[in-house]
Amino acid sequence: MLDSCFKTKKERAAAFEAADLYVVISSEFTLGRPVMEIFEAAASAGVTLIQLREKQKGKKFLYDLAVACRPVANRYGILLMIDDHVDVALAAGADGVHLGQEDLPIEAARRIAPELWFGNSTHNLEEALAARRAGADYINIGPIYPTRTKSVSCGALGVDAICRIAPQVQLPFSVMGGIKAAQIPELLAAGARHIAMVTEVTQAPDVAAKVRELRALFRS
Repeated sequence: MLDSCFKTKKERAAAFEAADLYVVISSEFTLGRPVMEIFEAAASAGVTLIQLREKQKGKKFLYDLAVACRPVANRYGILLMIDDHVDVALAAGADGVHLGQEDLPIEAARRIAPELWFGNSTHNLEEALAARRAGADYINIGPIYPTRTKSVSCGALGVDAICRIAPQVQLPFSVMGGIKAAQIPELLAAGARHIAMVTEVTQAPDVAAKVRELRALFRS
């Protein structure tokens, strides 16, 4: 197992701030292609923030994936995030963990791994403010649009949720949920800077080309 190219929480914070497209890879949404193939293609096209999310697999599967991705992440300077599992992130040398509302609380995760970068899924202002109080490093606001990659009870929040939540929380944030290329301009106009996407990237016929297309929208 390799150590991360980011040695401190401060370095991880800077890496998150510099990222634009936030690619979330799950083996169930790769059209049968290996996760490593998707990871390498996204990395080669300039993505610097990638989360491994495996809701349907065991921890060993996720750990093996993370260990295999770590050298690639180091080569490209990628902040490697793990969904849900603090122990897997620590064991595999990942940079951080994204926690949901029903996962290990941020305060407990921080006691276990003080140098990791912790995100928290939030669906309303109350959850976002609670995440800040708990010590989250960033929040995710979503789902912005209807999505089939994750089951949530709140339904789509809409782009206006960014304006309702982000200014009052004053934490770095990402947005996620049903986002396609055509929606990136309106998300950027609403203040989003870190846009998380799953199937728009992982199910693209040419992942690297799709990533280049999406990242160009951040600069247009």
